[in-house]
Amino acid sequence: MSNQYIAPFSNARDINLMQIKAAKASGRKVVGIYCAYCPQELILAAGAIPVSLCGTREEPIPAAEVLLPRNLCPLIKSSFGFAVTDTCPFFHFSDLVIGETTCDGKRKMFELMHELKPVHVMQLPHNNVSPAAFDLWADELRRLRLRLEEELNTRITDESLWQAMELVGQERKFIKAMFDLNQADPPLFTGLELLTVSWSRNFSSDKGGLIGQLQQLLENVREKPTGTPAPRVLLTGCPVGLGSEKVITVTEDLGAHIVAMENCSGYKTVDLQYDNTIDDPIIALAQMYLGIPCSCMSPNPQRLELIERMIADFKVDAVIDLTWQACHTYNIESYHVGKLVKEKGLPYLHLESDYSNSDKENIKVRVQAMLEMIEK
Repeated sequence: MSNQYIAPFSNARDINLMQIKAAKASGRKVVGIYCAYCPQELILAAGAIPVSLCGTREEPIPAAEVLLPRNLCPLIKSSFGFAVTDTCPFFHFSDLVIGETTCDGKRKMFELMHELKPVHVMQLPHNNVSPAAFDLWADELRRLRLRLEEELNTRITDESLWQAMELVGQERKFIKAMFDLNQADPPLFTGLELLTVSWSRNFSSDKGGLIGQLQQLLENVREKPTGTPAPRVLLTGCPVGLGSEKVITVTEDLGAHIVAMENCSGYKTVDLQYDNTIDDPIIALAQMYLGIPCSCMSPNPQRLELIERMIADFKVDAVIDLTWQACHTYNIESYHVGKLVKEKGLPYLHLESDYSNSDKENIKVRVQAMLEMIEK
């Protein structure tokens, strides 16, 4: 595929930064978020701009390790490092930061972050099946709604919330349509192109404009795929971002296709849909977001169901399961993922790594060995 179609998304972060600076100057508020469980819809309904603050680069980690332990998840250390060094402009412009209790490391990191910015932490239940868990989560969304109204000096109406839900639903629909084009063989996008487009939406100050760009992208690439067939690999596990994409680049440099990503930066949330027959938008939001198949949920059969479906839909030849250092939930859950993939008769590779390139050659050797196991 021509890079000209991806170029608008490659530059999106810098362009949106300028737009956010202008929006701030005109009085609009910015809210930083760290997780897919945070409902952007509430932020948009408050008239604010949601931006992702997840750290995906190695550079700020040493600054974070002054306060945080070295044997901690690199995503947490990178995120905190950007905050304490004030080198992330999106954190700098955030009027409020929203965290969540997906893991112990993030929960304790947010306690330290309180010294830098106003932080609101959502208490996430650790299962998504019990009525008590749902009630807790719905109450957390109501609590967030009140905090946004108080912090941003605004009022979130049900009407504005429904409108925001429709807008975000449109964005997800077009992102899913883009991902699904890779069901073709050969795929229409490289793994790095998938990541570039999906990651750029985390910084968009104009959802309507982003949806228009996605529509244009889909119109430009709806064509018969060309290229050489190659092993088709599904990437699952911890979220990957620009700056921490080494597994994608290594795999594709070896001649394989990363045809799909099940993780948070990929397919995990694109199927989210709210029930518009429910009268209360908070209940509809709670029901939708609690369905995210994250490893922080116990049990988490939905993730296995999603992986199984993606293996079939994307005609996958092998699965790479990436765990960032010290991410215990994904590390332990790799047992179930590996069992599923092996029962399908497919090669499975579990990688545990961090944001550095120190193990890149080792990863290359292991991915090469996995690719050699694929039946020709």
